[in-house]
Amino acid sequence: TNAKVITLKVDVTDRDAMERAARRTEEAFGKIHVVCNNAGVVVGGPLDQMSYQDWDWVMGVNLAGVINGVQTFVKRIKAHGEGGHIVNTASLAGQMAIPGLGVYNTTKYAVVGLSETLRADLAPHNIGVSVLCPGVVATNIFNSGRNRPADLTGATDTATLGFGAGAEDPAQAARVAQLMASALDPAVVGDMVLAAIQTNDPYIFTHPELKPMVDARMAAMSESFERWTRYRKEHGV
Repeated sequence: TNAKVITLKVDVTDRDAMERAARRTEEAFGKIHVVCNNAGVVVGGPLDQMSYQDWDWVMGVNLAGVINGVQTFVKRIKAHGEGGHIVNTASLAGQMAIPGLGVYNTTKYAVVGLSETLRADLAPHNIGVSVLCPGVVATNIFNSGRNRPADLTGATDTATLGFGAGAEDPAQAARVAQLMASALDPAVVGDMVLAAIQTNDPYIFTHPELKPMVDARMAAMSESFERWTRYRKEHGV
């Protein structure tokens, strides 16, 4: 076939649909070399206020969606033996805790760990892995509730961060407007992803201005290692 681009609407939580998409891609292009697991949704609010539906929806898309992409496509890349690359979209919320985003944080930390391990597992097969950890990008993620399945919505659910056009809290809406004003253009992030694929970079950190927040987490971990080293010495264990 002479296809240059094909588009398919796929629910990443539907494993059969992912398999069908993979087969259609192979029909159009013969082989698959690059996979970007990018679908993501978000809910906002303290963890103690989350419902099972909140957890199931966000975990289903953000984590199970990546797992389904890995399960569906990695075997195909390995089979043709020409190498390839996997890009998993996490977030800087996968490198630092953000109050009010605990469900999202959980999924993104998991995607980072999955990606780091997958990178080691696939290195012998000439398949690279990068994990994309951006700050705010100008996408529709703050309105992701528009795609929330009816069976995963409850009366008390927080279907989005409440940042849509009908946001009830003007102060919250203003904060999001400020965030979005400094958000990166998705095309810029796309260029960064391409560069990372070409050089097989393990991490794609698109917002270096957020590094101090990650550094603070690393410093706390380092201090804790030192503290427990002292503990073992003091207790002779």
